[in-house]
Amino acid sequence: MSSTSAAAPRVWVVGVGMTPFGVHQDRTFYDLVDWAVGDALADTGPQAGPEALDAVFFATASHGFLQGQTMVSGQIAMRRMGIEGIPVHNVENACASGASAFALAATTIRAGDADVVLAAGAEKMHIGDPGRTMALFDSAYDVSDPAALTRTLEELGGEIDLAEVGDRSIFMDIYAALARNHMRLYGTTAEQIAAVAAKNHVHAVHNERAHYRRAMTVDEVLSARRLAPPLTVPMCAPITDGAAAALLCSDDGLRKLGSQRAVQVLASSIASGADRDISTFEGHISARAAAAAYERAGVGPGDIDVVEVHDATAFGEVLQSETLGLFAPGEGGPAAARGDTTLGGRIPINPSGGLESKGHPIGASGLAQVFELTQQLRGESGPRQVPGARLALAENGGGFHRGEEAAASVIILGGR
Repeated sequence: MSSTSAAAPRVWVVGVGMTPFGVHQDRTFYDLVDWAVGDALADTGPQAGPEALDAVFFATASHGFLQGQTMVSGQIAMRRMGIEGIPVHNVENACASGASAFALAATTIRAGDADVVLAAGAEKMHIGDPGRTMALFDSAYDVSDPAALTRTLEELGGEIDLAEVGDRSIFMDIYAALARNHMRLYGTTAEQIAAVAAKNHVHAVHNERAHYRRAMTVDEVLSARRLAPPLTVPMCAPITDGAAAALLCSDDGLRKLGSQRAVQVLASSIASGADRDISTFEGHISARAAAAAYERAGVGPGDIDVVEVHDATAFGEVLQSETLGLFAPGEGGPAAARGDTTLGGRIPINPSGGLESKGHPIGASGLAQVFELTQQLRGESGPRQVPGARLALAENGGGFHRGEEAAASVIILGGR
């Protein structure tokens, strides 16, 4: 976990890159990495060649399982691009892998061990075998005690007949159980969750890198095929191929690279789950990660201008908007229904379209959030631009263990 005390060296995001997210049948895993990293270096400027890098943190969660490259993925990917000889660290933290790579890159710079560090993440999940891809998600909880997961889901969301709903990953059942618990505690409605999904599908229309770019209404979201009550297909993130990258640097690195478009990393906090009463959302992992990030950045929820959260389902956005302190417990759903989180609303959330529409290539998703927010702080987001955005927050979660995510990241970025 990084620090932003007065004595700590500053860290900057100086370049970002992201492939279009979607189905890339004619591109390999390594092609996607090349694309995103190449764009991040080009975005930084002419001084940012492979020789400028001091270290790399490379994130992927599926490459070993789906392509058989269970070790040294990062070294192989980087060497193809002429990035060699420097430390390359492979990072796996489920869906929080990309954000974890980012946090480690920032920590390395703050420790004084490097001036220019690359964080990159990629997944190639469409391999012609949907069953195998879905099986990947079965390793993101405690596989030594699968009965414990069943008990936890029943405790959270009650027993429900899922025999007639569609094919889905286990995480849709997890999010559905969490949603039903939230509905029981606070009166959150399916219509409010659908409002989140509809809003994000509208946002994605203007994102040329999004997997899905079709606007949807609340009624269309609600009437779509069910996955796990109260969730329908448009409320859930699709299986996606893609890659994203960010180049981070110190003040010295910034001078060497000569970039005029850097944004500052004010905080990067990583938390893991802890035993707590899972019948409530008090003490949630994301709330703890956010509290640490706010303290380090010296800001509060009310200071944030634009947010990207981990909405593997639309309910995830409802929950995270509350755990981040943007809304009081139980108010995330009503806020979305009022339009508070829409572009032009009080606090725009997921202007990229979020994971539901932009897509969710696991190891790249956290870095794709950084891509979006860096563009927002630079004023480069076109029709998705949040006017005057100065402070941005990204929340990225991964895995599931004993009632909440196994890992959570909160990143706070500030305009120069």
